[in-house]
Parts: sequence; C-alpha cells; structure tokens
Amino acid sequence: MKETGCVYLVGAGCGSADLITVRGLRLLQSCGAVVYDALIDPALLEEAPLAERYPAGKRSGSHSMPQEEISALLVRLAREGKTVVRLKGGDPFVFGRGGEEILALQEAGIPFEEVPGISSAVAIPAEAGIPVTHRELSRSFHVITGRTAAGGELLPESLQALAALQGTLVFLMGLGGLERIAAGLIAAGKSPQTPAAVVSGGNSPSPANLRGTLETIAEQARAAAVQAPAVIVVGETAALHLESGISRPLRGVSVGLTGTPAFAAKLADSLRPLGARTFPLLTARIQPLPLEFDLSRLGDGAGRWIVLTSANGVSCFFDLLNREKIDLRSLKGCKFAVIGQATGEALARYGVFADLCPGCATGEDLAAALCAAVRPPETALLFRAAGSSPALGKALEGSRIPVEEHSLYETVYVPCEPQEQPDYLTFASAGSVRAYFRAFGAPPESCTCVCIGPVTAAALQERTPAPFLTAPDISAASIASAILHHKTSAFFRRKRGHEL
Repeated sequence: MKETGCVYLVGAGCGSADLITVRGLRLLQSCGAVVYDALIDPALLEEAPLAERYPAGKRSGSHSMPQEEISALLVRLAREGKTVVRLKGGDPFVFGRGGEEILALQEAGIPFEEVPGISSAVAIPAEAGIPVTHRELSRSFHVITGRTAAGGELLPESLQALAALQGTLVFLMGLGGLERIAAGLIAAGKSPQTPAAVVSGGNSPSPANLRGTLETIAEQARAAAVQAPAVIVVGETAALHLESGISRPLRGVSVGLTGTPAFAAKLADSLRPLGARTFPLLTARIQPLPLEFDLSRLGDGAGRWIVLTSANGVSCFFDLLNREKIDLRSLKGCKFAVIGQATGEALARYGVFADLCPGCATGEDLAAALCAAVRPPETALLFRAAGSSPALGKALEGSRIPVEEHSLYETVYVPCEPQEQPDYLTFASAGSVRAYFRAFGAPPESCTCVCIGPVTAAALQERTPAPFLTAPDISAASIASAILHHKTSAFFRRKRGHEL
C-alpha cells in the first residue's frame, strides 16, 4: 500500500517571488506537486521545475477551479504519496480559505502544515506607502471581507461598530461594494472627510494607488476604472505617502519573458528592482542530443578550436564531457572561442578562459575573429544548438579553416498561460520568436517587442512590420536597459527599433 503524502499550505506573500519565507521556498523546491493561485509570482513555479503543476487560481468573476475541487485535488495528490505545496497568495489564513482546505485534509486523514505568508491586508497598503498602524494616528487595524461564502459583495456586519473604531479599516475583496461600504460607514457616523484609499499592487494585472476621502473614493475608483483585486483602506493613515525612496521607473510596467528559466530569472532580476512585473510566456527547455563526434579525439594532440555560441552550449558541452568521463586535462591542446561576453562568463565558471571573444557578439564577428586567429593545420569544431542561425557557418564558408559543426542540444519551447497582456515582450533568440508566433500569433499592437540581438531582430522583422527594440548587447541586463530607456525617453518611443 502506498504511503500517504502530506500537504503544505504555503503563503507566497504579495509581490515578487523573494517575498516568500525561506521555509516556504524550501518546501516548494522539494515538493512533488504544486497547486497554485492566480496572483503568485510565476518565478516561484520555476523553483519546482520537476513538480506537477495544477493551476487553481481565483480572481473576481473568474474561478478556474471551485473550492470543493481544490480540496479534493489536495486529498487525491496526497493519497498518491506526493508531497504537495498548496501555494497561496498572501497568507493562507487571512481570507485565503486555508481553514476550509485544512478541514478537508483533517477529514481525509491527510497530514498537513500551514506556512504563513505576508498578507495582502498589510503588504499591499505598505507597497503604496500606507502603514496600517502609525503612532498617534492608528493604534489598531481591522481586516474585513467584502465578500462572503454566500457570494457577492455584501455590507459588512456591525457597520456602526466599525465606524466607531479609531484604528485603520482594511477591506479585502470589497471593490464591487465600495460605494455601499463608503456610504454605509458615513451613515453609521464616520466623517465623510475620513481619508480613504484604494490600492492594488503585488502581482495584480492592474496596479492602482488612489487617495481620497470616504465621500469621494468610490467616484475616484469608478473614474479610474480600478479593477479587482484591490484593497480598500479607511482611516487617518490612508492619507500618508510613505512610498519607497528607491527610484522604480518601471513601476506598473509588465514584461512577458521568453527563454530558458535561467535566462528569464536573470532578466527578471534586472527588471524587478526597477519596479517591473515579469511573467513567463514561453519557457525554453534544453534537450541534449546524441553527439556523433568522438570526444576522446579532443585529446589526440591535433590543434583544435572549440567554438561555443551560447551559455547553454557551454553547460551541455561540459555535461557531456562529464558523462563520457573525459578528463579536462586532455583538452590542453585545444583552444576555446566564444561568441560573446555572456558565453565567456559561462565558460569561465568551469575554470576555462576563452582564447578568443570578439567585441561584438554576432556570428559574423566571431567568424572574422576565427579567420584571423586560426592557423593551419588547426581546425574549428562548432558545438551549438540544432537549428542555430546559419550566419556563423555561412561566414566561414570558403575560408581556409576546416570546420566541423555538431549539434549539442535542441531547444523545446513550452507556451505558458498568459497572466495578462504585457507592455513589453522580450525575445532571447530567433527560436523563441518562431515559437511565439506558432503558439500565439502576432504580438498585441499595444505591446513593444524587445530582441536580444540582430539575429533575433531579423527573425522578428520577417514576421511583423511593427516597431520593436533591439538591445545594444547580447545580455539580460542589456534587454532591461533597452526597456528602461524606451519607457523613460520620448526619443526611444519614436524609434522603429533596430539599434538603441
């Protein structure tokens, strides 16, 4: 009989992936299945790359899975012997239905544990610069739901008692009933001039930060077309503006990512400190291929240049050497050429420093550098991805250099369910351009595409006449820089987008 697994209800916090607790992250990294809500940072799912994934997100007016089905799914997965992480936005026990799920687990005899997270009741106002408590202004705060199990937004119970409180009132899931809540509090004795705010942030697709009074806030939210989810704050602290002093010029900007999880993580790390929200649209998986070349030949003393054109190629090459038990010392007669700085840095992590790295990371520049550096009877061995751009091979055609080309791996692209329509769409390779168009068609007109280099840009230009941006260097940081310049400079907004 299969041993029963267990379920961990983990709060992911509100906002970027690094707001999860250390314990929650460790559980996620070791779980066999993850059942996740809609508003979590998608980067968290990449921490559990081998886990089964079950989306169970709930948003106002759009429930992808009824609560009863979620509870049944948790029980089923645990009975299959899996360690399950139920990943929830905010905190599982603050209007997160964690209690309902635990009751179902208890009834089924499934072991469980709750791991707290930062609740949206505190985190979302804080992100907008509103503390829920502040000495001399608010000595308490009270969290109230604007939605009940019976369904629909209803006026909270005991409005008169709430109106009499001196602390901060925080309403969750109440945007649809904002006008009734505000009017009810005023009718119950709260001053119409009481500061009020409607804020939305974290991973919300529609960030908002409105300030007003009980008398005006409903009309302000209606005029601004604020969308759920949003947090309503009522009380003196709602008038405070204690936003971060760190400049976040991309605050409110959403960026769709394509590429490998490692590259997407690098790009996200460059964009999030600037305030941008990131989410994957197309995930690239690296699939090693059988190699026809006999790697033991690398140590036969013949002069060879090993040419690597990506960080993925570097890792695949050394993984293959390890599997074939090829001693690195046998490569002492070989020289290494890389296409650019990022590939050179990947090579250096294996303790090998490139003998050749052109100033510009293009196939043409690498070919020119090889033609100048390779001396007869040396040969060049190109190890790269299947379906790579033919630019390097074509540039070496007709040269005096004997060239052998071998495919180390292929890239398999897996479309992700779009969380929202991005403001910017990044492409990390020509392959990602082709895969995106196969999966989704042309990008939305309101979205600005950003290419990592000229080869990727050429692939995009073949498929759309729309303006786009090309990063000045082939790196994640350079893509982030291109987005920043485009967003903050009218000059770049007018560019059709080839060179920045």
